[in-house]
Amino acid sequence: MIEIKNLNKYYKSGQGEFHALKDINLTFPDRGIVFIAGKSGSGKSTLLNIIGGIDSYDSGDLIINNTSTKKFSKKDYNSYRNTYIGFIFQEFNVIKSLTVYENIALSLQLHNKSARKHHNEILDVIEKVGLKGKEHRRMNQISGGERQRVAIARSLVKNPEVIIADEPTGNLDPRNRD
Repeated sequence: MIEIKNLNKYYKSGQGEFHALKDINLTFPDRGIVFIAGKSGSGKSTLLNIIGGIDSYDSGDLIINNTSTKKFSKKDYNSYRNTYIGFIFQEFNVIKSLTVYENIALSLQLHNKSARKHHNEILDVIEKVGLKGKEHRRMNQISGGERQRVAIARSLVKNPEVIIADEPTGNLDPRNRD
């Protein structure tokens, strides 16, 4: 379970300080889908990045399975991101020099799992996202929508407890989005 208590995030700029998130309180259910909606610039991505352990918060608390993250070390956050969380980024964050297969396998390797031992799981997720037959193509050889599906597959293959998706279907055509 993920719980947020009185969370605040500030950004410093040339014009002073911007209060991006102000006293956010949320408790996410153990199962199901939660949508966070709001205007552009309202802090949705900032909130998701904090929940995903990619960005820090300035005050309040992020609680994961009844454990406060206030004293999380860098190692704790790495473990959290590599095991508990699957993150689908708005901007893909694929590695351009790797193939479709290698980008997806990297997600498992960061979790200290052998791509060779999980070869069939990687191929299964490639098929699920509609990229079968493209596993050996590099990122510059596939479309933006296909890169987005690589990002989705990379998140799915490690079978995380929670998937955080920041506009995951924004680059997909209607058939693949659905």
